[in-house]
Amino acid sequence: MSDEINLSRLEPTLEGHEYPADREALAESFAGTTVLFADGDADLGDLLADVDQETFASAADAQAALQNVLPIEALGEPGQSDGDA
Repeated sequence: MSDEINLSRLEPTLEGHEYPADREALAESFAGTTVLFADGDADLGDLLADVDQETFASAADAQAALQNVLPIEALGEPGQSDGDA
């Protein structure tokens, strides 16, 4: 597995693990994998460890839970809106 992935490749990367899976197993499995954001990066294992959910039924389930712990840098340019012109 690559040590660096783009945020857009998060779900395909998570699909490399067997499900159902618990948070601790996923965090351990993906420790050392860097997720690259629009402005910054974070360790995927650390992000998974920060999720409140204990178990995941699928990669999509894990990705959805990760959305709640992604830093603001993952979203793009701070202060920009999606069309308030």
